[in-house]
Amino acid sequence: MTAQSNITPESIISDLRYLQLLSRSFPTIADASTEIINLEAILNLPKGTEHFLTDIHGEYEAFQHVLKNASGAVKRKVNEIFGNTLRESEKKEISTLIYYPEEKLQLVKAREKDLDDWYLITLNQLVKVCQNVSSKYTRSKVRKSLPKEFSYIIQELLHESSIEPNKHAYINVIISTIITTKRADAFIIAMCNLIQRLTIDSLHIVGDIYDRGPGAHIIMDTLCDYHNFDIQWGNHDILWMGAASGNTSCMANVIRMSMRYGNLGTLEDGYGINLLPLATFAMDTYADDPCTIFAPKMNFADSAYNEKTLRLITQMHKAITIIQFKLEADIINRRPEFGMENRKLLEKIDFERGVFVYEGKEYEMRDTNFPTVDPKDPYRLTDEEKELVDKLHYSFMNSEKLKKHMRCLFTYGGMYLVCNSNLLYHASVPLNEDGSFKRVNIRGKEYWGKKLMDKIDQLIRTAYFDEDGDEEKIFAMDYIWYMWCGPDAPSFDKDKMATFERYFIADKALHKEKKGYYYTLRDNEKICDRILEEFGVTGVHTHIINGHVPVKTIKGEQPMKAGGKLLVIDGGFSKAYQPETGIAGYTLVYHSHGLQLVQHEPFQSTQKAIEEGQDIKSTTFVIERSRWSRRLRPRPRRLTRRRRRLRKSLRPRKRPRLWPCRLRTRRTRLKRPRISPLTILRSSKIDNCIA
Repeated sequence: MTAQSNITPESIISDLRYLQLLSRSFPTIADASTEIINLEAILNLPKGTEHFLTDIHGEYEAFQHVLKNASGAVKRKVNEIFGNTLRESEKKEISTLIYYPEEKLQLVKAREKDLDDWYLITLNQLVKVCQNVSSKYTRSKVRKSLPKEFSYIIQELLHESSIEPNKHAYINVIISTIITTKRADAFIIAMCNLIQRLTIDSLHIVGDIYDRGPGAHIIMDTLCDYHNFDIQWGNHDILWMGAASGNTSCMANVIRMSMRYGNLGTLEDGYGINLLPLATFAMDTYADDPCTIFAPKMNFADSAYNEKTLRLITQMHKAITIIQFKLEADIINRRPEFGMENRKLLEKIDFERGVFVYEGKEYEMRDTNFPTVDPKDPYRLTDEEKELVDKLHYSFMNSEKLKKHMRCLFTYGGMYLVCNSNLLYHASVPLNEDGSFKRVNIRGKEYWGKKLMDKIDQLIRTAYFDEDGDEEKIFAMDYIWYMWCGPDAPSFDKDKMATFERYFIADKALHKEKKGYYYTLRDNEKICDRILEEFGVTGVHTHIINGHVPVKTIKGEQPMKAGGKLLVIDGGFSKAYQPETGIAGYTLVYHSHGLQLVQHEPFQSTQKAIEEGQDIKSTTFVIERSRWSRRLRPRPRRLTRRRRRLRKSLRPRKRPRLWPCRLRTRRTRLKRPRISPLTILRSSKIDNCIA
């Protein structure tokens, strides 16, 4: 507030709240001044590197490698530092060591004859790389990132130079002593992990960690221990959150997806979900059924199966699919406001003739064996199915590992995020044909745009955290399933999910899923500006960052939409989509030089990366160069706001001018540095004035 005319009782109360909080951390003028100096200085440091990934879909090896090599940033740093002073093979060796220090050390020890000499050279090289990647951060931030065991030593190596005559012997003795005390291996591992950590300042996961790939639980383990990250929930993540909340329809969908892609590792090994009851039920029910159309997609399976196991997975796949249709129909009947009556499809089967009757037209079915479906009451679960669902429900609800990962998703996740002039969300913001925000009715009240995203965020949290039996929780649990396949769900935004049709109907005309208007209108720059404005993102260099829909690069599709306003970075991390996309994913990188899109080729394996030094081949495209050079100045709003509030706290003498007669006696107290301005402003006299 710059003018007295703008000061109102409401604004005073608002300022008092901020000042009250600030006074706890900065009780004196000296403390507040020091913090302002610190914040001003930080704003002029080079911007820390932000990494954006989306649609990982359980591909943990590729994901972990991208984090370790920072989308090629580590290798570029090595090339910049050593240039022509090292051979290409040597630079490859040092890069691989940084990515996989433990594994690479074992190989080096097996081949190196003079290990001490290798240690000496390597430690000096790692110190140079670490000095480079840490140069854009404050010493305080670097210090907080250091491993406790070697904190002091690394600080000395980073901030002292062996070129300085007075410190030459000092630095050399530190390195030589590390070697002689047999701590070189541990120190190298610590340095490599530190380089990885400092190269990526913050990580944004724009949805879909789960399903299709084999190691979603491994990815979540990595994220739970990561230093700085956030998640924007995707439809597959929400599906797992629904399963963890107790929604049996979500559980059935989760299991079906695992069977479809032959990836059981996440369910069984990762979360300890007991699939034995399902296997027993499937073998008994479909013993004589070939279940041909339910054979898993073995091209993308996590392991090779023998014929007997493959047969069992196929039977389990069909069993859980039929159960899923029944459970979903129960939600549709219970929630007519969802408007999904047209997705109750078992009742449209003519079981006598084996045809599917839809909108007055008959379609031939690929499978007509439904031993658990009663034509008179097709959605009734058999007693065996009920027992099976209960056992699966118990298994999901009692998985401690699943609870841990879900808590991580809720703590660090949300439906959207606004960060550094970028708006991040996984799929869409529902729109009408004219580009206006679509109004979605939730329990008798309409929501749209940002309000819709906030409401859905709240419902998802309600489903997981509220007490069982609460009416709001029951609705929220149903709505989580709607987020997976509902027409007006921002995480889906299609007219239908054609699961039944893709399995049972040969005519591909019924397989088509019509996307919402968002997916055509997002190419319009004005529409993107409207969405950005709705979420409070203003300025020239603003962007929307999406995933969800794979970019078919092989067909010439570009990830940049609306003149660069919107970026779709789902490039096919999932192996199942790579034949369609032609690549193996995108990484969006935002650093002091600007905004860059990194296009990745398929990752071979971690073993080849370690043994042969094979890296992910990546192509970098410069989307936007920073107009602020290397400074952080326009970056963190939180720092700017915090600085302004601190400045206010240092100017308490301006406040009494509103009440010159009443506060005259209190002005003298403001001179005492140990007394917070708040202590004075919270007096009963001010309260009387406001009243």
